[in-house]
Amino acid sequence: MSAPAAAEARHAAVGRLAAPVTVLTVCHAGQVHGTTVSALTQLSRTPALMAAGLKEGSHLAHLALAEGRFAVNVLSGGQSALARRFADPSRPPGAAQFDGLARRRDPYSGAPLLEGALAHYACRVRGSFVVGDHEVLLGLVVRADGGPPGVPLLSYDGELCAGAPGPATDLARTPYPTAFPVVPVFPAIRSLEKEKAAL
Repeated sequence: MSAPAAAEARHAAVGRLAAPVTVLTVCHAGQVHGTTVSALTQLSRTPALMAAGLKEGSHLAHLALAEGRFAVNVLSGGQSALARRFADPSRPPGAAQFDGLARRRDPYSGAPLLEGALAHYACRVRGSFVVGDHEVLLGLVVRADGGPPGVPLLSYDGELCAGAPGPATDLARTPYPTAFPVVPVFPAIRSLEKEKAAL
């Protein structure tokens, strides 16, 4: 296999790793900002630590480090338009990017919380470091709340998908949901990745 073909195969295989799609928001010195992030993971349950992968030089990371706080909006399967909106490099800056959106102010971070999200996390910055072409932002979850019930928005195989909780296909019975079959909502992650490069 040639080097370009191997790289393409590797990229396709990595895309099979399903990831939750979120919008991180921040408020610093009166300036608000949000950006779509599909590289968010829980590193620890006790204490509750989150890690978010952002493009190196991200404006959101800059503001979050300056403020010391940020918020996470876990998008539902019906919020793909929000994922697209906050990944668009041509969106207006500051508060204008939230115009027309139902939202409220997080009492801890001061950042906008988007209504309809499955969950919101208010985080205190615990540090950041550069890995490859991304900056990893570490956050300690100091408060969290759940939104309306629903299915998560996932990034999977080059698409945004609505994940439907259900039992693993190789198990007859399971005591709790263990798998997330996916239903594509639009083929936009590849273009979304290009858009994120400009954030």
